[in-house]
Amino acid sequence: MAHPMKDHTGPSGAPIIRAFFDEPTNTVSYLVADPATREAAVIDPVLDYDHKAGTVTTDSVEAILAAAKEADFRIVWALETHAHADHLSGAPYIKAKTGGRIGIGEHIKEVQRIFRPVFNATDLKTDGSDFDHLFADGERFHIGGIEVEALYTPGHTPADLSYRIGDAVFVGDTLFMPDYGTARADFPGGDARLLYRSIHKLLALPPETRLFMCHDYKAPGRDHYAWETTVAEQRAGNKHVREGVTEDEFVAMRTARDATLSAPTLLLPSIQVNIRAGRFPARQDNGVTYLTIPVTFRKEAHVD
Repeated sequence: MAHPMKDHTGPSGAPIIRAFFDEPTNTVSYLVADPATREAAVIDPVLDYDHKAGTVTTDSVEAILAAAKEADFRIVWALETHAHADHLSGAPYIKAKTGGRIGIGEHIKEVQRIFRPVFNATDLKTDGSDFDHLFADGERFHIGGIEVEALYTPGHTPADLSYRIGDAVFVGDTLFMPDYGTARADFPGGDARLLYRSIHKLLALPPETRLFMCHDYKAPGRDHYAWETTVAEQRAGNKHVREGVTEDEFVAMRTARDATLSAPTLLLPSIQVNIRAGRFPARQDNGVTYLTIPVTFRKEAHVD
């Protein structure tokens, strides 16, 4: 279950930001509100999924909804930074409870096209229409009176999007805390070179810009979770992209590191649900919903 943390306060007129940390998936979800109008968005909500038991609960989303109700916030958006590979989205539950619209970057269509055949998902449309809105790079919209800018930041996946809300940017998996580095780029459609360029797009923002991570794993030597930093801190101290690291050096490092990483535990259930905007595959005629696990046999192990 995601646990609420203290508000992250910025300059006068900046959005109210409340973080909710889900330790089982190391995911940070955010409740972001305009203090004047009380309109709010939830960014990267987590659905509680027990992989071993195949059971789903909504405790993490309920914690966010309870915090919004207590603060008299009206949720108008559930925003995804990308189709996550490590947790299932709680966005449909938020939409059902609040009427908030589900938004993601327009390049989700590319991710849908990549994974539709992987899961033989014949019911899946590849036009992004499962989502309520697809944001283009540079598109602007509002949460109450606060302007939001969508920033296309591909590399981790082809569809990653960061949200610039006032003085804060929610970077998804494009960056981690400076002492942890950057996200992998070896998923289908990922690209380490694009990731480097996306990171530098973010690092070109004013140095005081606050950056909010989607994940934290406690870097070696750090005994607490953390998810807020600044452009200046990332420029000076990110272990993978600090000043002086060239694009070729980053690509070589990222490629070698990614080759050592195993697949996320929830990769298969997460992707097939999240490319449907958090919707599960339709129930079958016995009333049960099933997730698909593609199985690849090594030649010597295959038995017809």
